Amino acid sequence: MKPHKRLHIFLAAVLFVTSLQTTASANNRFKPVETLVEQSIADNVFPAASIAVIYRDNVVFHEAFGRMTYGKNSPPVDTSTIFDIASLTKPIVTTSIIMQLSERDSLDIDAPVSRYIPEFARNGKENVTIKNLLLHNSGLIAHRFLIKTCRTADEATASIYNEPLRTQTGTKTTYSDLGFITLGKVIERITGNSLEENFSTRFSKPLGMQSTLFNPPESLHSEIAPTEKDALWSLTETRPLVHDHNAALLGGVAGHAGLFSTTEDLLVFVQMLMQEGSYNDSVFFSPSTLKHFTRRNQGSRALGWDLRSLNGRSSSGQYFSTSTYGHLGFTGTSIWIDPEKELAVITLTNRVHPTSENTKIRRFRPLLHDTVIKCLDLDDK
Repeated sequence: MKPHKRLHIFLAAVLFVTSLQTTASANNRFKPVETLVEQSIADNVFPAASIAVIYRDNVVFHEAFGRMTYGKNSPPVDTSTIFDIASLTKPIVTTSIIMQLSERDSLDIDAPVSRYIPEFARNGKENVTIKNLLLHNSGLIAHRFLIKTCRTADEATASIYNEPLRTQTGTKTTYSDLGFITLGKVIERITGNSLEENFSTRFSKPLGMQSTLFNPPESLHSEIAPTEKDALWSLTETRPLVHDHNAALLGGVAGHAGLFSTTEDLLVFVQMLMQEGSYNDSVFFSPSTLKHFTRRNQGSRALGWDLRSLNGRSSSGQYFSTSTYGHLGFTGTSIWIDPEKELAVITLTNRVHPTSENTKIRRFRPLLHDTVIKCLDLDDK
């Protein structure tokens, strides 16, 4: 064999071994995350989890753990498993559409809700603005099981419009699903299209989010991590799959909940946010709009987004910067994005299976984010 050929073969072998070592190093780097998640499954925190980490524009960790249920013969999950993402619908769908509409002058967030939905002004709500709903300081009640008094989606919507205020607008933060249901209806009034159509046209299709949708068809049900059986559904109509009871009553599509997705799809969406509203030469909203909607207003809230608490107690742990924004979902989901550290963590679980009485995820969430930070050696930065 000629010397130069031997040299080429040697160099190729070195590159191959180096590649294997780099891959192994990356896997070993996040071994504490893997150990934490596997132990959490053993401790019945959740049956399944899919977790993705983006750091400095790179996906540095993306793994799925566990099975669909706690059953030994239950199918294992993977990174394409679909989860009910619950209240992550609020920022991903409703807030993102509002960001576009406000940027394009179709919606004024400082305008009263009644400009777009006149009937919302009933019972003293005439001065509640879109911004109040986004900040959860409208004065509306946090939650109501609408099926106790309503039998149809139209009745449920009318009930919300008739709802009186519990506190004076702008004086107290009360996280309210009713406010975001209303925001979804505002979007539909302005655009003349359903919330589902708006999200598909504006975000999921352009971003190629093929497994992100409302009301997944039965053909996909075997790919969806199960949640909790509904003991309150009393209608003759078939119940939509979504875990949230009010979202089901509203037909499975609502401004506060109803979206299903995967970590594979959400990686794309989060990367778009981390790139200040752009992805693959497409602009979804401007950097200034993103900054406006994710900056701190009152307490720990931005416009449609949650923020890392200033008192240090946060589900994002103790190391994420105070500029961090994100959101939680009741089913055991979360997204936290730290612009300063150029870091994002996406967590999807089905902690509500078989029962939502299981609240062990409250301890898991900060532990996970602290562990990710330590794996990246960012705990002293």
